[in-house]
Amino acid sequence: MLFEADALDTFFIEDVPCITIFQIKNKEGHYVTAFKKILSETKLLMRSIPSLITALFVTAVVSMNLLANKSIDLGVSWLALDCGILFSWLIFLLMDVVTKRFGVRAANILSVVALGINLFFSLFYIAMSYIPGTWSMSFVKVAGGPALVNGALDGTFRSSWYVILGSSVAFMVSAVTNNVLNHSFGKLFAKKPKVSFFLSCYLSTLIGQFLDNILFAFIVSYHFFGWTSLQCVMCAATGAVAELVFEVVFSPVAYRAVKKMDAENVGQAYLDYLAKEKEAA
Repeated sequence: MLFEADALDTFFIEDVPCITIFQIKNKEGHYVTAFKKILSETKLLMRSIPSLITALFVTAVVSMNLLANKSIDLGVSWLALDCGILFSWLIFLLMDVVTKRFGVRAANILSVVALGINLFFSLFYIAMSYIPGTWSMSFVKVAGGPALVNGALDGTFRSSWYVILGSSVAFMVSAVTNNVLNHSFGKLFAKKPKVSFFLSCYLSTLIGQFLDNILFAFIVSYHFFGWTSLQCVMCAATGAVAELVFEVVFSPVAYRAVKKMDAENVGQAYLDYLAKEKEAA
């Protein structure tokens, strides 16, 4: 049944609207209509999600991937973290908010949009790093002189292909996993709505963050930063726990935000669109 549908007809897994790459091509072999439909839905969603949530989410994604270039010195050889952890918790918290109000598909679309913007800015960072000039820190007297400072800062903003690739893969895999698990856990505890909200957010965040951390650690840190396998695993585990603590602290704010959006029918046009898609499926 899954592959008999026309292009982009929505199918549902436990009431979760989903899209796969196999749906992009319709029965006649046309792609343009499907692409236009994706764009139309994305535009509707971007108008429906509060702008503050979108702005914070995109900023956090861009910042997290830039700060992932710096490791945190924890003073022990068996443990390592990178500074991306400072923003990763906010990303997962906002994905939970979007999933609760708009659904899994909306959270996945927002994640793809944020990733696209991050890659767009990465290209600008790369171009900027090759522009002749002097960073302000070059005027501070340091060992190695201005050339060393300029080269280090250019290299940081330029990043490396493996950091961009690793962070992109880790982010998308963990984002989709978090969003689907959040919805699934929410249904599991559906009889107690408030308990369902918090438990689904906590469990999905813990698993999603661990997946994000361990994928990035083994794709990037293990091969290019010299981390050991133990450091990668401990980074993933301790990072997930640390990010879960942030989730626990700020989840009441997320809960109130979702309840306020529900009460004010924020983004109702997109929810109506999903309802029509489900009826037509």
